[in-house]
Amino acid sequence: MAGKKPYSNKQYLAIAVLGAGLWYVLYKQLLPLSLFLAHEVLGLSRGSHLGEAIQFFIYDTPKVMMLLTLIVFVVGMIRSFFTPQRTRRLLAGRAEFAGNGMAALLGIVTPFCSCSAVPLFLGFVQAGVPLGVTLSFLIAAPMVNEIALVLLYGLLGWKVAAIYLTTGLGVAIIAGWVIGRLDMEEHIEDWVQEMRQGEALVMEQKLTVADRVAHGSQAVRDIVVKVWPYVVAGIGVGALIHGYVPESFMATIMGKDAWWSVPAAVLVGIPMYSNAAGIVPVVEALLGKGAALGTVLAFMMSVIALSLPEMVILRKVLKPRLIALFIAVVGSGILFTGFLFNMII
Repeated sequence: MAGKKPYSNKQYLAIAVLGAGLWYVLYKQLLPLSLFLAHEVLGLSRGSHLGEAIQFFIYDTPKVMMLLTLIVFVVGMIRSFFTPQRTRRLLAGRAEFAGNGMAALLGIVTPFCSCSAVPLFLGFVQAGVPLGVTLSFLIAAPMVNEIALVLLYGLLGWKVAAIYLTTGLGVAIIAGWVIGRLDMEEHIEDWVQEMRQGEALVMEQKLTVADRVAHGSQAVRDIVVKVWPYVVAGIGVGALIHGYVPESFMATIMGKDAWWSVPAAVLVGIPMYSNAAGIVPVVEALLGKGAALGTVLAFMMSVIALSLPEMVILRKVLKPRLIALFIAVVGSGILFTGFLFNMII
């Protein structure tokens, strides 16, 4: 029996347009559906604590999951153009600061999670990428996450997403540049330094549209299936904040007038373990209750970029002094971001 004939590019385009239209129609029905289910079907009073919390949960769960699935699929296709080998070649031999900037930008679209920190670090060392440039990549990849950016855009608007993108890239670029200028290569673990510079020959296949669609589909299976419990947990926390936490209370402990709120948010965020998709619903609820933007951004950045599990993983390749410097420089950048935006917004 002959194999199934692959779709043409025009057929893929038609399917994409039809799918996008159907996705948009469903997405626009989520708010009225959540109001109907919470207040008509379940009979919860409008304005009550429980009613507001349940309506938030019913609305945000499918909304975030729909956004997440779409984002992961599209980015999975985009990432098929950026293999780790190609990324290392682009960064090797780059001049200071320019290399930090390119590394941070590549970190946004390159496959990365905490578990891949060590293999990526080793690959960059082998390719001769400078330490500061490598760290700019490792900071930007989890923190300036494309999933977080699009979710922030979908939930809070383009201004908040643009602020997060700009400040996140700034922290990654400057932190990597500062660490690079301090000549800390001797604080990389000895077994890493002994690796010979060079790169194995990797044959990169030319991918078809069908291959890239398969990459997107695989990304949905790999990422959405893995993170959905964190997303639902984050939405649950957000729902409790939305329904039960008074605005005056949140404004008091996370408002502009509480100078200590930014360092406190960073200290609270570091021990937490969450991905970008799981923390965004919490951010949405905090901002909705009157928390200051700078404080919330500092909290989100610390959870994603300075999480304790990632530091434990990086300890395999970095000595304690370099780990401490990494935390200090990145933490200082996050604190500066928080104070700055609390001051100007």
